[in-house]
Amino acid sequence: MRRDADRRPRRIFITGASSGIGAALARHYARGDVRLGLVGRRREALEALAAECGGKAQVFVADVADASAMHRAAAQFVAAGGLPDIVIASAGVSVGTLTEHAEDADAFARVMHTNVLGMVHTFQPFVAPMRAAGAGTLVGIASVAGVRGLPGAGAYSASKAAVRRYLESLRVELHGSGVRVVTISPGYIDTPMTAINPYPMPFLMPAAAAAERMARAIDAGRRHVVIPWQMGWVARLLGWLPDPVYDRVFARAGRKPRGLPL
Repeated sequence: MRRDADRRPRRIFITGASSGIGAALARHYARGDVRLGLVGRRREALEALAAECGGKAQVFVADVADASAMHRAAAQFVAAGGLPDIVIASAGVSVGTLTEHAEDADAFARVMHTNVLGMVHTFQPFVAPMRAAGAGTLVGIASVAGVRGLPGAGAYSASKAAVRRYLESLRVELHGSGVRVVTISPGYIDTPMTAINPYPMPFLMPAAAAAERMARAIDAGRRHVVIPWQMGWVARLLGWLPDPVYDRVFARAGRKPRGLPL
């Protein structure tokens, strides 16, 4: 929680801000007294979002898979206004994959590099300075898809399972330092990533509503939260299902189309 005496704008650095959850979080935070760093691959979308944010945002066109680009973006953000209070690693890609298709190996690599290493690249420039300052919050967007392996989504499920364990490791590493690590596991959020799903999505939540709940969890310093809460119970149930039952039920589940990662 911020001290009453600290009246400066909050500094918030968000990746994946071109669309989806990242953009929704930027719009949510822009309603307050903030200075935003918006990172994404699409300049036009970032600049349009920055205009919506009323001059509160600095735009960085970068791919989180590029460690050097992320270091440059972090350095420029800090140089312009200081160390961020909150860093949100929201960038992620998703695509249907099948191991039997050799050409899907490239999609596997892209998903893992973006979703897992991209989060490492996002946080790495800030961890040591935050530890030295004894303050700051690192937020990683995971997914309930990381609870169990989903058919046709081997790359995405594996990446989000890895993200959850990475964030847990980072949280323990920073325990007692004053730096918080928050894991957010969304269920189905209405974004371009879910728009192409050709199957029912229970408890589908608008991105703006999800961003508001995420921001509350971040401010509360929650270690891990599932949004919406109903998907938390679904995730628990999936974790409890015996493997033979899970296999029979989910072998018939809908699958995301194969193609280029989104």
